[in-house]
Amino acid sequence: MKKIINTIIETIIFICGILSIVFVVLIFGFLFKEGFAFFKDYNVIKFIMGQFWYPDSNPALFGILPIVIGSILVTFGACLIVVPIGIMDALYISEIAPKGIRDVLKSSVELMAAIPSVVIGFVGMVTLVPFVKNLFDIPTGLTAFSGSITLAFMAMPTIVTISEDAIRSVPWQYKEGALALGATKWQTIRRIVLKTARPGIIAAVMLGIGRVVGETMAVMMITGNSAHIPNSIFEPVRTMTATIAAEMGETVRGDMHYKALFAIGLVLFVITFIVNFIADLFLGKNKNK
Repeated sequence: MKKIINTIIETIIFICGILSIVFVVLIFGFLFKEGFAFFKDYNVIKFIMGQFWYPDSNPALFGILPIVIGSILVTFGACLIVVPIGIMDALYISEIAPKGIRDVLKSSVELMAAIPSVVIGFVGMVTLVPFVKNLFDIPTGLTAFSGSITLAFMAMPTIVTISEDAIRSVPWQYKEGALALGATKWQTIRRIVLKTARPGIIAAVMLGIGRVVGETMAVMMITGNSAHIPNSIFEPVRTMTATIAAEMGETVRGDMHYKALFAIGLVLFVITFIVNFIADLFLGKNKNK
């Protein structure tokens, strides 16, 4: 009886694994089908390098360069904020904090991931946007900088949790050996712990970037939704995800605007797939070590 139950469970797990792959392939196939139809009527270079997104003009212009730059600017700004803070948090939780404080901090960080993005976006609009506007004396606080801070907050749990797991997986013999040779605690952390856990930390950063790139609601509420090439991070921008979310409900199924949004989705899917693939490579390398 026990053998039959184990066989059934293994079969269910196998089917679930196969279905997850099938769903990803179907999603990519659907995006490719709808997005590729757009490139039959619109030049791909003009689409990627075009500086104007005017889908309702005559003739319509579908240049996503400002949208791509906006996504990169927000993502890069968020990474500059969250990567050093997230790694330092993970180091403190795993190597420095007392056990009682460690458990509280780890639980608090993990609970941050449960906050809905629309709630974070609403709080950012009410508190962060006016603060940024007054602090830098700019016309509006709906900027790429505000979006970067918000997305950094949202990516924090991913980076801290995975980095902390990678740091704690470093064998204790490595640390004891370094301390026995006369290394200080900081030297042990910097030269032994961080180097050994580097693949897992890099994987955490890559997964955090994937979280930032794919975020929609919060970034749509805070970045200003202006599809132009910004001169600085203190100007409104629009991201690829925000463009799809804001305009998909206004399009006619099957027209050029509809297909252009799927083309953006195809570009975004490829970017996030590459980021997650690289993260999986580093995770696999870390497990092998």
